[in-house]
Amino acid sequence: MAAPAQQPTQPGGGKRKGKAQYVPAKRARRCDAGGPRQLEPGLQGILITCNMNERKCVEEAYSLLNEYGDDLYGPEKFTDKDQQTSGSEGEDDDVEAALKKEVGDIKASTEMRLRRFQSVESGANNVVFIRTLGIEPEKLVHHILQDMYKTKKKKTRVILRMLPISGTCKAFLEDMKKYAETFLEPWFKAPNKGTFQIVYKSRNNSHMNREEVIKELAGIVGSLNSENKVDLTNPQYTVVVEIIKAVCCLSVVKDYMLFRKYNLQEVVKSAKDPSQLNPKQGNGKEPKLESGDKLNQNKPAEGKNNQQVVPEISEELGQIKPTSEMQVVNEGGAKPEIVSQVTEGSKSNENDLS
Repeated sequence: MAAPAQQPTQPGGGKRKGKAQYVPAKRARRCDAGGPRQLEPGLQGILITCNMNERKCVEEAYSLLNEYGDDLYGPEKFTDKDQQTSGSEGEDDDVEAALKKEVGDIKASTEMRLRRFQSVESGANNVVFIRTLGIEPEKLVHHILQDMYKTKKKKTRVILRMLPISGTCKAFLEDMKKYAETFLEPWFKAPNKGTFQIVYKSRNNSHMNREEVIKELAGIVGSLNSENKVDLTNPQYTVVVEIIKAVCCLSVVKDYMLFRKYNLQEVVKSAKDPSQLNPKQGNGKEPKLESGDKLNQNKPAEGKNNQQVVPEISEELGQIKPTSEMQVVNEGGAKPEIVSQVTEGSKSNENDLS
């Protein structure tokens, strides 16, 4: 009697047990690489946005960053574990010295396993954070965008924006103010100066106010040097503020507008591509310009007056009279009186024919 009662609970118990065994194993593999597993204060790295495919985004990021990282800083070097642990072998009567050696060996082994670029959990969907070690994120990202802007060669399919993060802190206003006072000094403290703008973005956070953050950071920049001015069209520096949950990511970048807000998909487009978007933006005005161009192409020669063109169009198609009137007024070659005379003459001709 007990066996049938336990049969329905066994499949459920088996699934739960398998799931419980899988999750710790996944976390253990993430810890093997060393360093933090998720975004937290005190990190430097690169914040990358993607389009619904984070795994492919991480692969593209590793490929792109390693390519340009080797170009700037040389190939990444690794050390063998045997060389690190061989120094700890030996007898030492001093217990304190032995403990210090052991701690040093542990730190050396963890540093050995740290890679130049390591993906960590960002805490937001479609956002990838790549922790960096031993490099300057803003210098590397600017080098990537500058090369792609010059060559116009598309190297990614999933990555949208790539923002360098020079520092992180807790996403609370008082913590951000204390951190920004020292963080912004290399760019804005006297004698350094420049025009700036502040770009703010918040994800999975509801306790921060955008207006308050921008106001406080702008006040800090102004207090560092009174000659720092705000410029929203073409600033020298752009202060990037990215908040994800309880972590605030800060950076100061150059050429933010030139590199299309650090968008890898837009920066490779040529100068002709943005002009193709104008017909979508001005649907009400573009058809008039196109009709005017067509009418200009139908003119027999530049030496002829507009008076000769308007009667021909009005006699053949009476519906095109408004466009002919606009043509004469826009070109400025004939006065409104001439238009009225022409239209009256065309009406008389129509009455004679009828």
